[in-house]
Amino acid sequence: MSDNLKIQDTHRRRSAYIYIRQSSASQVLLNRESTQRQYQLSERAFQLGWAKTQIKIIDEDLAQSGSGVVIRQGFGQMTQEVALGQVGIILCLEASRIARNNAEWYRLLELCAVTDTLIGDLDGLYHPGLFNDRLLLGLKGTMAEAELHVLRLRLNGAIRNKAKRGELRRGLPVGLLWGEGEGEVIFHPDQAVTGAIRTVFTKFAELGSARQVWLWFQSEGLSFPHERPNGQILWVKPTYVSVHAVLSNPVYAGAYAYGKSRCERYVDETGRVRKRARLLPMAQWAVLIRDHHPGFIDWATFEMNQSRLASNTHPGPQQAAGAVREGSALLQGLATCGRCGRHLRVYYQGKHSTPGYYCANSHAFNGRGIWCLRVGGVRVDRAVVETFLEAISPAGLEASIAAQNLGEAQDQSTLKQFRLQVERARYEAERAERRFRNVEPENRLVARTLETEWENKLHDQRTAEAELAHKEQEQRLQLNDKQREQIRALGSDLKTVWDAPTTTDRDRKELLRSLLEEVKINVLSDESKAHLIMRWKTSAVSELDVLWRSPRPAPIRTDEETIELMRRLAVHHPDTVIAGVLNRQGRKTARGENFTANRVASLRSHWKIPRYQAPTQLATGQLLTVEAAAQELGVAASTLLRWLNDGFIGGEQVTPGAPWRIRMTNELKKLIVPEMPPGYVTVFQAMRILGVSRQTVMQRVKRGELSVVHVSRGKQKGLRIRILDDQPQLFDQPSTASV
Repeated sequence: MSDNLKIQDTHRRRSAYIYIRQSSASQVLLNRESTQRQYQLSERAFQLGWAKTQIKIIDEDLAQSGSGVVIRQGFGQMTQEVALGQVGIILCLEASRIARNNAEWYRLLELCAVTDTLIGDLDGLYHPGLFNDRLLLGLKGTMAEAELHVLRLRLNGAIRNKAKRGELRRGLPVGLLWGEGEGEVIFHPDQAVTGAIRTVFTKFAELGSARQVWLWFQSEGLSFPHERPNGQILWVKPTYVSVHAVLSNPVYAGAYAYGKSRCERYVDETGRVRKRARLLPMAQWAVLIRDHHPGFIDWATFEMNQSRLASNTHPGPQQAAGAVREGSALLQGLATCGRCGRHLRVYYQGKHSTPGYYCANSHAFNGRGIWCLRVGGVRVDRAVVETFLEAISPAGLEASIAAQNLGEAQDQSTLKQFRLQVERARYEAERAERRFRNVEPENRLVARTLETEWENKLHDQRTAEAELAHKEQEQRLQLNDKQREQIRALGSDLKTVWDAPTTTDRDRKELLRSLLEEVKINVLSDESKAHLIMRWKTSAVSELDVLWRSPRPAPIRTDEETIELMRRLAVHHPDTVIAGVLNRQGRKTARGENFTANRVASLRSHWKIPRYQAPTQLATGQLLTVEAAAQELGVAASTLLRWLNDGFIGGEQVTPGAPWRIRMTNELKKLIVPEMPPGYVTVFQAMRILGVSRQTVMQRVKRGELSVVHVSRGKQKGLRIRILDDQPQLFDQPSTASV
């Protein structure tokens, strides 16, 4: 059948779709002829009888692969229009432009056959509803998928063959560059860049953790190099990811590695086929050439660093603890359970954060969960440290000599980085100056920009020089011969170094981990001890027993004098008042604490002292509290306390500091009168009549030489003193005012 006979009026009444696709961005940028040929298909659609308004170009899928992994928006839109019967013909250069996988290709053919849609390429027009055309289109789709496989196989084969020789040039990390020779890798010519990379490995060997190295860079204020795709070096604030990438990259160890990851296909939750990269273990790398080029470290050091990084990760239930962390538990990561073999976890309790160890393997006992093992860490740590120091005492002198130069080496490493930063800043400033001086003075637009850049570079240079000067001032003093001899003498006594305040818990843990592999702890409750098995990295084994439960101390008892006083007070006062009396007398409990109502009640219960019972009714002559007596007499409680202080009335106390108690008698009640009786005067008048002070008047009242009453109401309210008849009265004396 002729191609033109396949086109019917029903096809021309629908739209003509021109599908345009390139597999990658580089093809879109470089292979412009192919893209131009695809756009020219619109002219062919016009020649076949479609109006220009009916021609639609689908080019949303440029730089998208047709392998079925990437979601193509344009292809999906075109498929929907075909299913709705709105497409009359689909034009493309070849079948591979529409799809590179048979799944999408045959799905499109099925929809075109149902909706009577034509497909056209450079070879002709096809109707998927016809058997011969469908067969031919199926073969073209299969060939397109096979072509992709062959191309990929050829390219990957050539790449792998070149990678096996170590000559395939891939992106190198910062600090390394490709040389002129085949597969040649050289160090970056900038010493500041290589110095920063070397500092990472030096500090990791010292600190043992990528995070601690990152924190050290942050504390010292050092920058870290970052290489742009164009090769330009930027100095930025270091991140944990950049530090960890340096430590885990085998290229820095002088090795050439290729095929460290594998691309896998999977079906997501929506049913689409996707790709993901999976990192492979070192044993499965496609190419690994050791000693391929000079490195910052050797391969043995790289493997040791990887083991250390792996041990620093968060441990699983049966794995050892990770990196050395803060805290006083020295066996963190080393202690294991002597019953089930799990690694013990650490806990802290109490005001002083006392460490301890417990096994997370819990089991039910008497209806509740209990730990497999739980033991305090103070005695266990002390016993392990004593055994450790005794074992390494012969190496004390060598350790002191190594520690002697550690501080100086740390300072020199830091100062070296700051000096390189100053040198780099000085070079940038000189370069900006040369650019400024080379510009023509008349060209002010360029000159102003270069002048501003020069000023910024000079500011950066001054900042770097100021930081270097500050670090040089902070540099520790160089040790003289006398101080070195003192350090050597200190090395013979490692216990002094261990207990020194400058030695941190992290340092102690690092020392223990350097020789100890495991410390197995088993608690023997019946024998009140813990049995320790120390396994050294030299395959030696040490065993020791630690008493983990102290002997029961002697019972703590309150002194007998306090108990006897409490017996007397409990007859008259409640627990709250008793606690106040004991505290005012400066007495303490058996544990040196102040008394409270609860502690008094606990002591009464222990010594079987009856509780105070308040009286139900008042009786004549009964002892009353100050408040109760004031209410009975109709005066204020403060007035009664003042009378007690002045001696106007009498009171009783069980013990000094105890509350006052007043005995209510008829004589006391008669002292309170509503009106002033004849012959009584105020205290001031009594002072004038007797010619003495107020204190003397009150002393005579106490001795009973003068009678006194208290007027409870009216204008004459207050104390009134009775003056004897034979004594002169105030108003009987002649007035001195008249002449």
